[in-house]
Amino acid sequence: MLRPLCALLIAFAPLAHAQAPLTTVSERSGFIETGRYDEVPALCEAFARQYPKAVRCTTFGTTPEGRPMKALVVSTSGALTPDLAQRRGLPVVLVQGGIHAGEIDGKDAGFLALREVLEGKAAAGALDKLVWVFVPVFNVDGHERFAAWNRPNQRGPKEMGWRTTAQNFNLNRDYVKADAPEMRAMLQLVQRWDPLVTVDLHATNGAQFEHDISIQVEPVHGGDAGLRNAGLALRTSVIDALARQGSLPLPYYPSFVVSDDPTSGFEDGVPPPRFSHGYFLLRNRIAMLVETHSWKEYPVRVGITRNTVVSVLEQVAAQGKDWLAAARQADVSAARIAGQPEPLTYAAAPTARTVDFRGYAYTRTKSEVSGALMTRYDETTPQVWKVPLKDDIRPALVVNAPRGGYLVPAAHAAWVAERLKLHGIDYRILGKPWQGQADAFRAGKSSFATTSVESHQRLTVEGEWKKETRSAPVGSLFVPIAQARSRLVMALLEPLAPDSLLAWGEFNNAFERKEYMEDYVAEAVARDMLRDPAVKAAFEQRLKEDKAFAGDPGARLEFFHRRHPSWDERYQLYPVLRLDTAP
Repeated sequence: MLRPLCALLIAFAPLAHAQAPLTTVSERSGFIETGRYDEVPALCEAFARQYPKAVRCTTFGTTPEGRPMKALVVSTSGALTPDLAQRRGLPVVLVQGGIHAGEIDGKDAGFLALREVLEGKAAAGALDKLVWVFVPVFNVDGHERFAAWNRPNQRGPKEMGWRTTAQNFNLNRDYVKADAPEMRAMLQLVQRWDPLVTVDLHATNGAQFEHDISIQVEPVHGGDAGLRNAGLALRTSVIDALARQGSLPLPYYPSFVVSDDPTSGFEDGVPPPRFSHGYFLLRNRIAMLVETHSWKEYPVRVGITRNTVVSVLEQVAAQGKDWLAAARQADVSAARIAGQPEPLTYAAAPTARTVDFRGYAYTRTKSEVSGALMTRYDETTPQVWKVPLKDDIRPALVVNAPRGGYLVPAAHAAWVAERLKLHGIDYRILGKPWQGQADAFRAGKSSFATTSVESHQRLTVEGEWKKETRSAPVGSLFVPIAQARSRLVMALLEPLAPDSLLAWGEFNNAFERKEYMEDYVAEAVARDMLRDPAVKAAFEQRLKEDKAFAGDPGARLEFFHRRHPSWDERYQLYPVLRLDTAP
């Protein structure tokens, strides 16, 4: 049974004045401060020394600035390696703090929970039934960009780290594209341990209100239908546990539909896989996004986060075997989606229901500073807001999975193979040339982003798959759809998927015009082609029906260039093909 929050905070108070063993700088300060990163390796080793049969201190990567990325592997079952955990059928829980290192509640709460669980004061017996992999700080270099005002929308700690890495990557936008060395190290850790449940600990920005934490879990709305019951059970159990301890938890992210306007209400959804809880559902595993409310004081946020971690451990210890079986069945089902409709995105239905939301009294007046309409909250006056919530989540963009798989041409094989390996996706290299019928995607329209996003120029395309006769040389990759991570395969390789390799600009060259016909040459070509009655009729009809075309000299000349043998037939052709059968 978890302790109520008020009792928990009272219990913390004496530690502000005592150098207790295995405590954090934060705990000793009464949760006014948080420690620098050097305490993480020190505590990691200290816990391993204190509990040699239950804790291993591991390094799973090195940051660009040369710092070790530490994880604690914790279990009283004796299964402190991935092989042992798998052989014994133990569910693995991965808890990561500090992916945004200014939101550092998870580091201090995790170490507190760890000590209490090992001492038998919390989640009694849970570590016999699971393996807990605890990453106190994911964004280590960002953690050491330490300052008092790194989080202007947050109350405490006194100083904290920075949101992004030393290379300015936002790690919680990097799960699919995996640009950051830190993310590559994390994905390798995930590959080794294959966690059943991943818990990503944050503190949210946003308005001021009474609710102190939101708990979002997937699969609940998306992913494998059979695994959604497990995701929902975990979310419900943790929210109920937190409510019993005096928290006001929410099952959705409390961000207004219209920024700074409480009357606009909220909209739930399924995140794209650049985010942690959008990524793991594509692996047929469960992910939880924890967002404490940044306007609550740091001791309160740490206490609530501690309660969340302990509750997750209790729920997985109690139901993890059944959930693990559901995840294994989801792997089997995912390998059978060939030819079946599969959602790439989800959206809330337009209808909304009214909910009672625990906010504060507020006014909305024009600001003399910005000139905009601004909201000002009165935290001394709680107020129940009756606001709309859209939480009927449905598939939005749905694409049939290929019947056989995807064919990646040899020219792109090396870098695509590297990404596939990071995500544990199966593929094979063709030992001989291939030619035959394939689905090819040609963009009728493509648009490059005008600004950089995470160092990428993103690309959006419109088009569809159509049958063509194509070929691929030796060294091309075949990625079968018949595998457990088929949904992740589609997320990477379907051109319309929101976080596909194409969407992140990795195939931009295919959508750039490289060869041209000079206008005076095109004029001569056009006059020659107009001798063909069919071409002449088509041109005249286009002039008649399309005023924009008729008034655009370049478009008129391109009409003929596109019909000429010199036209680049690969322009706007997505290099990856879909096959009905394995080559």
